[in-house]
Amino acid sequence: MKILLLGSGGREHALAWKITQSPKCDMLFVAPGNAGTATIATNVAINPNDFDAVKELVLTEQITMVVVGPEDPLVNGIYDFFKNDNELANIPVIGPSKHGAELEGSKEVAKKFLVKNNIPTAAYDSFTKDTVEQGCKFLETLQPPYVLKADGLAAGKGVLILQDLKEAQQELKNMLVDAKFGDASSKVVIEEFLDGIELSCFVLTDGKSYKILPMAKDYKRIGEGDTGLNTGGMGAVSPVPFADEEFMQKIEERVVKPTIAGLQDDAIEYKGFVFIGLIKVGNDPFVIEYNVRMGDPETEVVIPRLKSDIVTLFEAVAQGKLDKAVLEIDERSVATIMLVSGGYPEGYEKGKAITGLDAIDGSIAFHAGTKEDNGAVVTNGGRVIAVTSYGDNWDNAIKKSYQNIEKLHFDKMYYRKDIGFDL
Repeated sequence: MKILLLGSGGREHALAWKITQSPKCDMLFVAPGNAGTATIATNVAINPNDFDAVKELVLTEQITMVVVGPEDPLVNGIYDFFKNDNELANIPVIGPSKHGAELEGSKEVAKKFLVKNNIPTAAYDSFTKDTVEQGCKFLETLQPPYVLKADGLAAGKGVLILQDLKEAQQELKNMLVDAKFGDASSKVVIEEFLDGIELSCFVLTDGKSYKILPMAKDYKRIGEGDTGLNTGGMGAVSPVPFADEEFMQKIEERVVKPTIAGLQDDAIEYKGFVFIGLIKVGNDPFVIEYNVRMGDPETEVVIPRLKSDIVTLFEAVAQGKLDKAVLEIDERSVATIMLVSGGYPEGYEKGKAITGLDAIDGSIAFHAGTKEDNGAVVTNGGRVIAVTSYGDNWDNAIKKSYQNIEKLHFDKMYYRKDIGFDL
């Protein structure tokens, strides 16, 4: 098979690493890819949101499957683009329809879906600039901290958690009136704060049946002890020590099953990943959000724990036969630590030479924001490299990643030294 993977981050390098291990994959193209995917696949300089260019590549190279990494092409309707094009309709796309992708594309759509399907989630309401004053009054009815979420896609940065009522009211105005997050915050969801510990549940579904992939926990804040600004993720671990069998059963019964049933009730075509952001409150799971693709950096710990052939799983998804597929999981723990550019998640410089990659031993360096420049690998994003390791427990896996990080260098390189501190 010739497979096309869309995207350019650490998630895509991890997926490419797994796809190329399949005997069913004869050739893998990654668009646009990064310096890491270039070592195992063929990078193509195409924007995943340029559907006409994607079509041209698929037809020219006779590609037989498309796997979508990031959320943007899904929210923009790439699944429907293929389905409604006579030349492309027989080529499976791993990712939900545009209708399904609204679960990530709109926080309000997701909240309504959760409430409709009796899935545990925080109380909420949504507001626009025309109802900003009602939003300020709604905040007065809640206890701090106050949670404000831009309704649309804001690259993982559209959520604010604030302790002070006046500050929350001002930020609501900044989001709605001053377009702090652009169009993404033309509508804002305000929700009740849930106090607990977060984790991520990943599900692969053909829209009818599902497989629950390994759970993961990621670390979003830039600073140690979970302080400072939110990022796209500074590290992750899998499995999650506090998600025991009883808790996992609650997740499946109260969250996963009603989610898949809800997709069917709403006649939503969904062939791909569902990422369910959860919070454990007491001993009960509540849903914070849905994403319609794998998370990053969680992919860098979840995918290495799959023993099954991922292409076989994707074929089963495409054919609606996922219930017949076998999912095997590696019992070992996996941890990943993200190396980021100095200044991230705010302003940072690109083009810094990365050294030491060939010295890595016993870990996997998944490239996130890198590119090749005259034979050298240089930084090309805020999050640069995820160093992933296996271990008998998460502690050993984390230690191994830190040992290998010491061999790597680029100017102003930063990473958190406390991943797993709260486990």
